[in-house]
Amino acid sequence: MRIAAPLRTVLITVLVAAVAGGAGWAGYRWIRESLKEPERDVPVTQVRRGDVVFTVNATGALQGGNSRMLAAPMTGSNQLTITELRKPGELVEEGDVVAAFDTTEEAFKLREAEADLAEAEQQVIQARNEAVAKAEELNYELIKARSDLRLAELECRRNELRSRIEAQQNDLTLADARERLARLERDYPSRKAAAEAAINIQDAARQKAGMQAETARRNMEMMVLRAPASGYVNVENNTNSNFFFPGMQFPLFQIGDQVRAGMAVAQIPDMSQWEASAAIAEQDRGHLAEGQPAAITVIAMPTRSLEGRIVNLGGTSGPPWNRRFECRLALSAIDSRLRPGMSVRIVITTETMRDVLWLPAQALQESDGRAYVYAREAAGFVARDVKLVRRSESQVVVEGLDEHALVALAVPGKEAAAAGRKDGAAKAISK
Repeated sequence: MRIAAPLRTVLITVLVAAVAGGAGWAGYRWIRESLKEPERDVPVTQVRRGDVVFTVNATGALQGGNSRMLAAPMTGSNQLTITELRKPGELVEEGDVVAAFDTTEEAFKLREAEADLAEAEQQVIQARNEAVAKAEELNYELIKARSDLRLAELECRRNELRSRIEAQQNDLTLADARERLARLERDYPSRKAAAEAAINIQDAARQKAGMQAETARRNMEMMVLRAPASGYVNVENNTNSNFFFPGMQFPLFQIGDQVRAGMAVAQIPDMSQWEASAAIAEQDRGHLAEGQPAAITVIAMPTRSLEGRIVNLGGTSGPPWNRRFECRLALSAIDSRLRPGMSVRIVITTETMRDVLWLPAQALQESDGRAYVYAREAAGFVARDVKLVRRSESQVVVEGLDEHALVALAVPGKEAAAAGRKDGAAKAISK
């Protein structure tokens, strides 16, 4: 049958429209698929059950235990200048000079004190000689007074043979002799004490000058720091600075530096006892305690493993964004190849949790106080809330998952993340 012309036109129009619509839909799907973020393979891991050992890792340096500190002497001077100093790590024997300071001021004080001492000694000699002379003079006066009194008494015995006037004169002479002798005998102790006091005054001045000379001499000896025992020299950092900024590294002391009295300049470690010192982040302080074991590896001796235990946890210092505290560990064994300042790696065992569920740390996600993981299910990855029990640098102990469950080690695509958020919201509503 032949189709009428109008109907044929309608059919052709419909056919063309269908073909155009199909082409448009295919183009739209092609553009959508090309702009869609390609799916990527997400690494996964299994939830495992077993024992988890928690450790704190740090790097530090070796130092001798029970170090003997050498400090600038307390001489009263504000600043002392270093004139001699051994090199860091230099081996010294007991009694060897480790450091020395400028003694110009003390040498001047010593010469001045010695001059005062010599003058005081001459003053003492003079005072003693004067005292001897005064004692002789006093004895002579006493002897003469006693002699005059005796003569006056003898003259008075002949008063009956003399005139009345001569007899009265003899009586007056006798009374005067008695009074003079009594006055001399009365003044003798005080005059002798005055002579001795003059000697004591000069002797005190001599002792004072002697003490000043001895102090200056002792100060000069104290300005030479000697090794109290054999060992290696550890030179201290020069913190005698008027300015400081966070992260600043203080240089070691060197010849010519100014040192405050009482400031530590060097130390001689006890080579029979070794310690490792490390600066550890403040957040790990609550996990550490004295007596905890540690494995210590000297970087210069990688094949030699040493054991140690924490002996001291120091105070926290540093800027707010990098607060650290000093941790000192005593080594249980020594090695003749050890030297002060050697770098070490320290692994401190803090706790061992038995038969717990654990995951690699990167599998745990945290947001707004919520801890969750992306669990793999048939429909894809779904966010599951978990309870975080304990965390280490590489592992986390959790609750709320099944053993052998698969979880993502990285955040999956947007669809999975959106599903996880919906799932979390639904759980929150149901609760």
